[in-house]
Amino acid sequence: MRIAVLASHQGTTLQAVLDACAQGSLDAEVVLVVSNNSASGAMQRARKAGVKVAHISSQTHNNAKDRDAALLTALQDAGAEWVLLLGYMKKLGVQTLAAYNGHILNTHPALLPKFAGKGFFGRKVHEAVLAARETESGATVHLVDTDYDTGPMLSQVRVPVHADDTVDALEARVKTAEQKLLIDTLAELISRPKVSNY
Repeated sequence: MRIAVLASHQGTTLQAVLDACAQGSLDAEVVLVVSNNSASGAMQRARKAGVKVAHISSQTHNNAKDRDAALLTALQDAGAEWVLLLGYMKKLGVQTLAAYNGHILNTHPALLPKFAGKGFFGRKVHEAVLAARETESGATVHLVDTDYDTGPMLSQVRVPVHADDTVDALEARVKTAEQKLLIDTLAELISRPKVSNY
């Protein structure tokens, strides 16, 4: 499986994928990392692993249509078969969504459909879970469509919320579960017969 990863921040889940590929527990290769943040940890991790990187943002392309076209070209040039959104803070454009329909995955640090949509990302999700006094949280891997966090769900993992949890503690526990869920989901997808090639 040839994977492209889109990430905006530290890239800890990208690192989990890179490690799984390097260890042979995932029969895959990360062929490209794209970030809208040229100083992101994800870009640094990719370079350290010898993975091709691309910075595509409003700084490199003035309008959304051009950014979408540039992203699609980068993905296709790298021969990416699947696209992973791992902490990517931008919506994908119509060209990329159409070209990779059914082959774009997102991880979300909650049990969708709860705590989802615009503005629900990272710590904000865990803050909302604790504020709502939920007894469990978790993570979801889903296919990406035109809106935030609304595509078909592929897998979920449940994580208990402890009475004395802080945002940091809950975030760390969910992140660990989320990374394992993603690797397991990718391994399952790899084991399925291929239906199309890019």
